[in-house]
Amino acid sequence: QVQLVESGGGLVQAGGSLRLSCVAPRSIFSLSAMAWYRQAPGKERELVAAITSGGITNYADSVKGRFTVSRDNAKNTLYLQMNSLKPEDTAVYYCNARHYSAWDYWGQGTQVTVSS
Repeated sequence: QVQLVESGGGLVQAGGSLRLSCVAPRSIFSLSAMAWYRQAPGKERELVAAITSGGITNYADSVKGRFTVSRDNAKNTLYLQMNSLKPEDTAVYYCNARHYSAWDYWGQGTQVTVSS
């Protein structure tokens, strides 16, 4: 069973910062396109940011300029640096690892709560 383990969530005031981490198995990480999704109560899961195995990034319009996705292949770790957080960023954040149709794995999620 492949496990993705997220950490770094928590409670922060509006305008603050958090850094999420996701550790994936070495056997899949370097080949995987990695992404962060989030799901707020009563809403569908949405893509926040993604990074290909080659380092190309993509962001949701709502987080451009505030969030930065990165990966460290030596540590099998995906990061999401979140700055200038807003109450509307409150959600459970999920890590995803995907490689074409070969695999599509999800983490258990980490809660991010931004107070106003």
